[in-house]
Amino acid sequence: MRDDTDDGRAGPPAVQAEGIVKRYGPTVALDGAGLTVRRGAAHALVGRNGAGKSTLVSVLTGLTRPDAGRVAFDGEPAPRWGDAAAWRRKAACVHQKPMTVPELTVAENLHLNRFPDGRVIRWRALRARAAALLAEYGVDIDPAARIKDLGVGQRQFVEIARALSGGARLIILDEPTARLDAGGTARLFAKLRALRATGAAFLFISHHLHEVYDLCDTVTVLRDARPVLTAPVTGLAEDDLVAAMTGERAARSGSGHAVRQPAGDVVLRTEGLALRGVFAPLDLTVRAGEVVGLAGAAAGGNTAIGETLAGVRAPDGGRIEVRGRPVRTGSVRHAVEAGIGYVPEDRHRDGLVPGRSVAENVTLAVTDRLGPLGTVLPSRTRAFARRMITDLDIRTAGPGQPVSGLSGGNQQKVVVARALARDPAVLIAVRPTNGVDVKSKDALLGVVRGVAAAGSGVLLVSDEPDDLRVCDRVLAVFHGRVVARFGRGWREEELVGAMEGVEGVQGPGGGGDGSGADGTDGSGGGGPR
Repeated sequence: MRDDTDDGRAGPPAVQAEGIVKRYGPTVALDGAGLTVRRGAAHALVGRNGAGKSTLVSVLTGLTRPDAGRVAFDGEPAPRWGDAAAWRRKAACVHQKPMTVPELTVAENLHLNRFPDGRVIRWRALRARAAALLAEYGVDIDPAARIKDLGVGQRQFVEIARALSGGARLIILDEPTARLDAGGTARLFAKLRALRATGAAFLFISHHLHEVYDLCDTVTVLRDARPVLTAPVTGLAEDDLVAAMTGERAARSGSGHAVRQPAGDVVLRTEGLALRGVFAPLDLTVRAGEVVGLAGAAAGGNTAIGETLAGVRAPDGGRIEVRGRPVRTGSVRHAVEAGIGYVPEDRHRDGLVPGRSVAENVTLAVTDRLGPLGTVLPSRTRAFARRMITDLDIRTAGPGQPVSGLSGGNQQKVVVARALARDPAVLIAVRPTNGVDVKSKDALLGVVRGVAAAGSGVLLVSDEPDDLRVCDRVLAVFHGRVVARFGRGWREEELVGAMEGVEGVQGPGGGGDGSGADGTDGSGGGGPR
């Protein structure tokens, strides 16, 4: 293992972990793991799902007591195990899974575990402090709003603001950008750089390797519960980093999905579909055998388009047709029955039932097919689940394993399996590779192409260029309007420019008015600005 972490910063490291071992029965979650994060540094921790990253974070935050090894903060031994308050003063963490309380307000969540001393809480002052804290990130959220009523990106910023405001000098960020759009990520990184200048240290966990290169000085790679590489980010080739994570020289995401089928009949059509203040009237077609990308920021309207097509939101006007038949809008049940499969943006909140098994999660949409007269036969449930587990290569101990025990990539495959369980005419997939590792991302994008190859259509909603490379054509959405259209062979700077609202951008093969045989789409209306 190469170790070049000493970047000259004075004083003891913000955190140093050595020889960490953690076992769960016969499973070795960590085997001699360790890392050193210097003061004022941004240190990346990467690896495939199941490599041990989350377990190491649990150790560094005092949530899990290791079987062996030691942890020190600023050169002093870590607090005693079980003293949660003392650990929070040493290390703050933004966890991958949502940690907010949905029924409480934004202000209440921001002050959990640290309400002002005394028996009386001054709510007006509490909300004012919350507004000021959020304003540091350029986030306009009502402090009196309940968390459950916020969008995915807004909820994430509440969690980030709470963690960064506690005064800890080591801040652990576990996939902090997985639920943020490009603008939100830029605001977060600007804040992190400002905090680094004050001496705060960051342990940054991400599956987006370009973020590692953009933000971090040093990277540590875990593979199979062990550290296999620690090196400066500068000078480390991305292919070498991926090879350290996977143990092999793998093809980059999306590169193995070049096989395209000729587009067939229209399976999804919208006419004048609109949601006031969110997206303008939209005319859209998706044909059998093709993958259409909808590119843009979550706050820019493309996520809302996907949710409206899936029945999660009710539009103000317009029509949706699947295979020429109208779909009742604003109803998830009718969307499913009409032939729309849906992968939501947030698998933790909207995609999984954590306390249930893999089999129960996979078959939620097909319970009417698992037994006579409305009954659900366990044998049919297990048989159906085994087929989906095999088809999507879900790594699990079996159909009865709790879905909460799977890695992030395999949890996402369960969500996709449920969406495909009824053999939909069209799959709506909203940011389907969020929070998964390089190989899982490649596998999921392979599933997307496989859906199209089998004769269905796919609408892939994402702001990740790597995701969108599997698409036959891409529509860029900005402020609720389709502003550019791209055929195959687009350049990343052109697509990103269109998503960011750069005028005059048009990709290869982007012409057409939506009425031609090539299925290129148009968008009417002025759209919100």
